[in-house]
Amino acid sequence: MRMTDPVLVLTKARTPSEMRAVTDWASSTYPDAEVHQLADVDYDALPPQALLVPVRPVWLPAVRQGGERRVSLGDVLVLSNPRRPARLMQPLIQSRRPDSLRVAAGAPATIAELRSRYSRSQAEGEPFGEFVSVQASLSAERAERQIVGDRYKVPRLVAEQISSSARFQSGAAALAATLGRQTDAVMAEATDKLSTFVATQSRLMDDVFSATFNRLHERAWNVSVDVDHLNELRTLNKSTGLIFLPSHRSYVDPLVLAKVLRNNDFPPNLVLGGNNLAFWPVGPVARRAGMIFIRRKFGADPVYKFAMRSYLAYIVEKRFNLEWYIEGGRSRTGKLRQPKLGLLTYVVDAVGQLDDADVTIVPTSIVYDQLHEIGAMAAEDAGGTKKPEGVAWLLRYAKAQRHYLGEARVRFGAPISLRAALADAGDGPARLDKVAFRVMDEINSATPITATSLVGFALLGAQDRAYTLPEIEAILSPLLTYIARRDLPGPDPTLCRGVGLTQTLRVLAGNGVVSCFEGGVEPVWSIVPENRAVAAYYRNGALHHFVDRAIVEVGMLAVAEGEVTHLGDPESHDSLLSASQQEALRIRDLLKFEFFFPPKTEFLHRLGQELDLLAPGWREVTPTQDWTYEVLHGHTGALLARRTLQPFFDAQLVVATRLVQLGSASRDRDDLVADCLGLGKQLSLQNVVRSKDSVSKDLYEGGYQLADNRGLIHGENTDDLPLARQQWLDEVELMRDRLSRIASIEAIQPTIGSEVAR
Repeated sequence: MRMTDPVLVLTKARTPSEMRAVTDWASSTYPDAEVHQLADVDYDALPPQALLVPVRPVWLPAVRQGGERRVSLGDVLVLSNPRRPARLMQPLIQSRRPDSLRVAAGAPATIAELRSRYSRSQAEGEPFGEFVSVQASLSAERAERQIVGDRYKVPRLVAEQISSSARFQSGAAALAATLGRQTDAVMAEATDKLSTFVATQSRLMDDVFSATFNRLHERAWNVSVDVDHLNELRTLNKSTGLIFLPSHRSYVDPLVLAKVLRNNDFPPNLVLGGNNLAFWPVGPVARRAGMIFIRRKFGADPVYKFAMRSYLAYIVEKRFNLEWYIEGGRSRTGKLRQPKLGLLTYVVDAVGQLDDADVTIVPTSIVYDQLHEIGAMAAEDAGGTKKPEGVAWLLRYAKAQRHYLGEARVRFGAPISLRAALADAGDGPARLDKVAFRVMDEINSATPITATSLVGFALLGAQDRAYTLPEIEAILSPLLTYIARRDLPGPDPTLCRGVGLTQTLRVLAGNGVVSCFEGGVEPVWSIVPENRAVAAYYRNGALHHFVDRAIVEVGMLAVAEGEVTHLGDPESHDSLLSASQQEALRIRDLLKFEFFFPPKTEFLHRLGQELDLLAPGWREVTPTQDWTYEVLHGHTGALLARRTLQPFFDAQLVVATRLVQLGSASRDRDDLVADCLGLGKQLSLQNVVRSKDSVSKDLYEGGYQLADNRGLIHGENTDDLPLARQQWLDEVELMRDRLSRIASIEAIQPTIGSEVAR
């Protein structure tokens, strides 16, 4: 730049106080510069080497408790915004707090540099002056974040940037040609639909939203977070956008995660959520605090899909952080639901549109010691109707959140490069499923086991039986040993023994999950019958950690009973091992819609690690019946298969039984699940179904998916359909019989007695 080239300091100062601050800054930094309002410059008339310096006056709120500068709810109630104080108040604020007004200077650029950017990204015919205004605002915004912190990083002028881009306009033209419509009409509709979900964030609303809605969780839980992983993510976020994909267990999940990120100075996530929560007053405030409300289903609206895809491409390109709940809704059973792939598909498309663009997926687990909303979810899972959200619902929810419910834990799985994950998944129709399953497996791996989940695991082993405290400890002790040997993210062991266990039980009793009878010689504890589903919810949150071990136990029993056929030489260790692996894969196939398993090779490797714990030296042993029984009996008290797998095979029993009853007739999913809810309750009352919490809409839907996957719902050949359905029922009965035999081995446990494992 030559000394004679003009320098223009551009600003959007609103008041004399702000303009004076900008002028003072310019006189000391660029003494010969002219100071102009951003909208008052004719950019087309400037020479190519004219230097533009965007600046912004920044007002800082007072320091609040904890050393944070933020807007309080009290400020809003008195109609004051410390980030944009009224003109008459500004001199007074400066006199009291001289550091309250600062000037943020964005990166300068010449007219020539801006014209080069304009030609690369803007559609033909878009005014150059508008482009410069947007670029100056964005540059000043980035400079402002250096003052206020990354937690206030929010996208600005989003709709304007997207709709004026060459990519958006060419995409709209292509869509219009496909639909046989006018390009201008499609452009207008897409731009209008953009405005319905683009988050117009403001720092004020972010502060207000946090101050107001954080009360929904701050009284109920102490929040803990893995700080080491957060530090790693912060480093990653400097070079790539992050997509947080959390487990979904509560309405407050976004609030809990937002508070964790805010406290650690992360930029706020743009949260994609269903428009069922867009009711007043939540919707208007949440939208301006980063919530993007979208339709639950929009597959039949190609213009809406195009607008959403364009929005996500913009977010990926600008490296803003995203968040959505890949399960599509809160878990009704405590375990992860099957992933919904729609939004992930759009992000994949967005990455594909951009050369060398990538995002990093952050599998995120949010787990609570207790949730008051489980009762309602359990009722829905048993066939009840979900009540709509609204103001009255919100007030009831807020009232229930006043009671302390324990700890909320936020943990992160290994970050996943989306491009790398897609490459690993290869081509084919299952490509996106493989990526999603990898994410779900990482969420599960990061999910900590809580003391309440272990108590549920212990007490749900009984059929209408109460336990003494020593009996519960005796069940939990080998489980804690297993957790420690596996180096799983387990609970504080002190909460599972002695005084700590009593405290855990009393907290559950206070919320109606368990009951305590103290009228005898010593207290005994049992699950409250009508709240078995609630106890199962807590238990199910940990079952994925035990499923590999459970499959090994069931497979070993099959070897012991001669149910596994040798492949090749019956004396060969390798042939029997191969047959055992095939049996493990068969069991996995029966459970593939209930748990998220890794690819075959890794799965078998994990089973080998389980065998290393269960039977060290197994690789050098030909597993005879005597050897296998010796191993299983040697771990009496630490066998996990029955407690882990019983609910799922009981649910499959009900679905398979109903299909056999139908002969070759077909039923759609909703009707079949409704049939199964009735049949399941009947078989539970008859004690045919051993796990009463298996009477579950969610589990029956998993059984339906398995049956459909096996061609058992409709079937191409109706003559063979009854036989195929009966064969599945026989297979399920075999698994349940194995679990009964494992229960008979557990019953030998000397420290508790034969009743404990029944």
